Amino acid sequence: MLEKITNTFSDIVRTIAGKSSITEKNIEEYVEKIKIALLEADVNLRVVRRFVNSTIEEAKGEKVLRSVDPGQQFVKIVNDKIVALLGDTKQDLKLKGVDTQSVILFLGLQGSGKTTSAAKLAHRLQKNGRKPLLVACDLVRPAAVEQLCVLGEKNNIPVYKEDSKDAVKVAKNSLNYAKKNGMDVIIVDTAGRLQIDDAMMKEICDIKKALNPDEVLLVADSMTGQSAVDVAKTFDEQLGLTGVILTKFDSDARGGAALSLKSVTGKPILFTGTGEKIDDFEPFYPERIASRILGMGDIVSLVEKAQETIDVEEAEKLQKKMASETFTLQDMLEQLQRVKKMGPMQSLLDMMPGLAGQIDESQINTDGLKTQEAIILSMTKKERANHLIIGPSRRKRIAKGSGTSVAEVNRLLKQFEKTRLTMKKMTKNKGMQQKLMQQFGGGNFPGM
Repeated sequence: MLEKITNTFSDIVRTIAGKSSITEKNIEEYVEKIKIALLEADVNLRVVRRFVNSTIEEAKGEKVLRSVDPGQQFVKIVNDKIVALLGDTKQDLKLKGVDTQSVILFLGLQGSGKTTSAAKLAHRLQKNGRKPLLVACDLVRPAAVEQLCVLGEKNNIPVYKEDSKDAVKVAKNSLNYAKKNGMDVIIVDTAGRLQIDDAMMKEICDIKKALNPDEVLLVADSMTGQSAVDVAKTFDEQLGLTGVILTKFDSDARGGAALSLKSVTGKPILFTGTGEKIDDFEPFYPERIASRILGMGDIVSLVEKAQETIDVEEAEKLQKKMASETFTLQDMLEQLQRVKKMGPMQSLLDMMPGLAGQIDESQINTDGLKTQEAIILSMTKKERANHLIIGPSRRKRIAKGSGTSVAEVNRLLKQFEKTRLTMKKMTKNKGMQQKLMQQFGGGNFPGM
């Protein structure tokens, strides 16, 4: 995510941050590098010019040049300017209370991920206690209705559809259906085209008029850069957008769309699609994205991801096991699987302060984690509960069952013993946590 621009900005920040003194000439040199980085990221030219001019103006003031730590002050200015480009603060959906109906209208070109994003948003709202209804109003694209129905059924989200070619009629009827069935958020998936045309716009305008939606959201492919911004501008001029959802954000190395959208259209980015799974859908936090771009990581998002996969009671039980040396191979397997649930390793690395943009996933031994999981899965429940019974014959059987070697099984068991000892010491000595993190950075399972 945003690897290219993060690498460039990280280098610039590291150079600037340590400077004990900065001159106006230095500032112009750094800003020139920043300008080039933004242009290479496909940021809108006018946006870049405004960014550069305002940064130079503020940086040349006494606050930077005469401060005790001018390098840090300059970095803060750059950070604040990027946050402003991204939209300043996180924006929430403007929904009515659960006792009435809220309508969200989805727009977008064909292939932008509109239908999938509608299902992801419905799933997110459902997890937050709302009762969403997906409405199939894309009656143009072949199998669009079927795709929405499959996504709804798979994730236990109701879908309203009709055997009709009149999208406006389907949209109107969905309101009554939702009211009768106690659904409080209606998410309408409309037809897209390969490019904007009058027929598409008229249909969507008619649907909007019939529904009077609370939110009009454009779904745009972040990989298309300035094209996404141009599409957003056109839709906004004709329909009046309230926000944008950027898909494929996890694959966007440049960030041009994200850095240009708010300045060009005035509309906030509300969510980003960060993968193919139903949960790969995140609120857009400008300050967190700015931190990642500057190579400072995003520790808040990392903690939130951990909290989503780790139960408090289970964590307490694990801590007791660590302290009493009753931590088993089954516990280790569960921890490995929780790490996997947190998302791709590259995404996690990009959230770690100091590592964002500095370590590629190819440098991490993810295959080693998969091998460890395969070995433990090849063990019986008794073996996972008591590793001491795993003698030579059992090790040979486990190696064969996991497609590994006896040497790899021996290595895992040796590492597991080391883990138990390290964990026990760590519960008594918090200074051991540093050692633990260093070992994890080497590609082993936490504690090895």
